[in-house]
Amino acid sequence: MSLLTRIFRREQLDRYLETDKKFIKTMSAFDLIALGIGAVIGTGIFILPGTVAATKAGPGIIISFIVAAIVCSTAAMCYAEFASALPVAGSAYSYGNLVFGEIIGWILGWALILEYVLAVAAVSSAWGAYFQSFLAGFHIGFPKAISGPFMPSQGTYGNLIAIIIVILISWMLNQGMRSSVRLNNIIVVVKIGIILLFIVVGLFYIKPSNWHPFLPFGWHSHQGGVLGGAAAVFFAYLGFDAVSSSAAEVKNPKKNMPIGIIGTLIVATILYVGVSIVLTGMVSYTKLNVSDPVAFALQFVHLNWVAGIISLGALAGMFTMMVTMIYSSSRLIYSIGRDGLLPKFLGKLDKKGSPRNSMITITIIIAFMGGFVPLEQLTNLVNIGTLIAFLFVSFGIIPLRRNKEIQNHHGYQVPWYPVLPIVSGFLCMLMLSQLQAETWIASGIWFAFGLVLYFSYGIRHSQLGQNS
Repeated sequence: MSLLTRIFRREQLDRYLETDKKFIKTMSAFDLIALGIGAVIGTGIFILPGTVAATKAGPGIIISFIVAAIVCSTAAMCYAEFASALPVAGSAYSYGNLVFGEIIGWILGWALILEYVLAVAAVSSAWGAYFQSFLAGFHIGFPKAISGPFMPSQGTYGNLIAIIIVILISWMLNQGMRSSVRLNNIIVVVKIGIILLFIVVGLFYIKPSNWHPFLPFGWHSHQGGVLGGAAAVFFAYLGFDAVSSSAAEVKNPKKNMPIGIIGTLIVATILYVGVSIVLTGMVSYTKLNVSDPVAFALQFVHLNWVAGIISLGALAGMFTMMVTMIYSSSRLIYSIGRDGLLPKFLGKLDKKGSPRNSMITITIIIAFMGGFVPLEQLTNLVNIGTLIAFLFVSFGIIPLRRNKEIQNHHGYQVPWYPVLPIVSGFLCMLMLSQLQAETWIASGIWFAFGLVLYFSYGIRHSQLGQNS
């Protein structure tokens, strides 16, 4: 067997379904939407509508969010078809293995590891900083030495709160998905309630004159305009793809997975647009280029009590994002271990049907990075990992439909095939072209390391290779 033939061997759906059947199916469509909203709506909803309005789009940020949602919805529909046709753990990694071959699956899995680990590590670090400022409001201090990444020159040796919150969430997830999902749902509802509180209260302080001119930067200009604003806020929607990691634990996945993925995008769009309308109506867009525009707008109209509640919403937003991403990353690592491309102990489920080994491993990595590594320069890598997965999932609809093993599935199917998947793929390529050269160089190093790992370990221990 030639090397090319070996690396492009494709997995069989039946084997994945047989291996993943040990998962306990507990999640409903509502649970999936809550999981998705947990990932998509973080602190960005309190920041991006203001800063992007001030610097790129003006009140036209409202249209920017709608345009970005339309672009994102093309990839979301492709994910929904994959999740409906292939109800297995592992998201784009497993999809790549099934329709493209093992090497593509590995690359997508490696991209998703980059996305999940860096996203959670960065947010845990931010959550630690935000929680410290929250405590400071009650005059509760925190030793500087354990309040930031390992930077002895600045007097910090580790972010203890970031480490604790990651361990706490992982412990919660290890207790079983039913109780974890219930707690996540409650916090997501609280978070949405806080966002709706801002929208409802803010409506009474809107001055229509603040919306004039509505498009101060035009549709497309050197400063950005509506389309430049859409490119800037596109990344606010990323995270809905994490829902697809849960397919093996969902009741009636053919129906509920598409509802969870597309429902997440619809709810997120309504919330983003609602905040944008109220925020730019309360305060002139020219004043919103601040670190906390929502809190600033509330203080501007003397609603300090609501501004305090918003800080709780930001903490809740980051908490649920970490829940979703830690959950998704443990299922991803489990899937890669299940296939032998990483050590097989990672692909084991315990008596509760939980991938405890992969959860412990990913927790150690994330807690270390969030607690000790300065991540400001690395967060753009989250975007490139996500977009590469989007790209392959979009174009992957075409070989999925042609796959005789699964072509007659009776779940959700992308409309306007094959035009929409192709358009989605090209839109992902367009977004990738907007990323900085430094991001491409850093990701190139990551993927080179991944390929070395695959050819030195994965290809020799692959379950697919042993079965053939």
